[in-house]
Amino acid sequence: MLLQTITTHLDQGIFTITINRADKLNALNKQVMHDLNVAMDEVYQNKAIQSAIITGAGSKAFVAGADISEFVGASVTEGMELAKTGQQLFFKIENCPKPIVACVNGFALGGGCELAMSCHFRIAAENAKFGQPEVNLGLIPGYGGTQRLVQLIGKGRALELLMSGAMIDAATALQYGLVNNIVKPEELIAKAIEVLTLINSKAPLAVAACIKAANAVYNETLNGYEVEIAAFGDCFGTTDKIEGTTAFLEKRKANFKAK
Repeated sequence: MLLQTITTHLDQGIFTITINRADKLNALNKQVMHDLNVAMDEVYQNKAIQSAIITGAGSKAFVAGADISEFVGASVTEGMELAKTGQQLFFKIENCPKPIVACVNGFALGGGCELAMSCHFRIAAENAKFGQPEVNLGLIPGYGGTQRLVQLIGKGRALELLMSGAMIDAATALQYGLVNNIVKPEELIAKAIEVLTLINSKAPLAVAACIKAANAVYNETLNGYEVEIAAFGDCFGTTDKIEGTTAFLEKRKANFKAK
């Protein structure tokens, strides 16, 4: 992969994607979005990758927002195209059959908060800050933020943050259910690896089915219960189901093959 704004590292099935623009607080620009898209294609296609981490370089920011300079002078049509591009990428993250966790170090604002919310769950450093300050620019979130924030923390709290542009700290984010864990900054990646190592030990096709069924809750074109029935049934056709049930009955650890 030829990437200009991010770095990647694969170890023990965990693919770490680091947005590497620390001097710009890892702000999202067109090149970052392109590079993230390429990295996500790698997550989908590389069988050696079981799960992924998305984080930001440095200690100040996960992603402090979009690169506002790219918004100056943009027309209505261009604005809509920017939103479509961002939403398509974040849907790719959200619907990935492999678990993706956001390790939020520092600011996750605007597009950065939207990126974190598109991941399957979030782990925050103690210094993390979250917010959607787009109203300060005469804008609203365009990469799915208005939808995912409501889904994750409820309409009332989401609207307060969206309309005020206020930031919340890691402790408040945990209270709201926006993040799963808070750790010291130096323990952030280790915590994600700990959780993903546990997940990676489970049946990969079943993990993918969990993601698909859970995402169906928020897809108005789908009946989530029917998606669950189909996914449950599909699992019965896998060798991993045979291995898992056999291992349980034999009181041994299962050896899953993603088949």
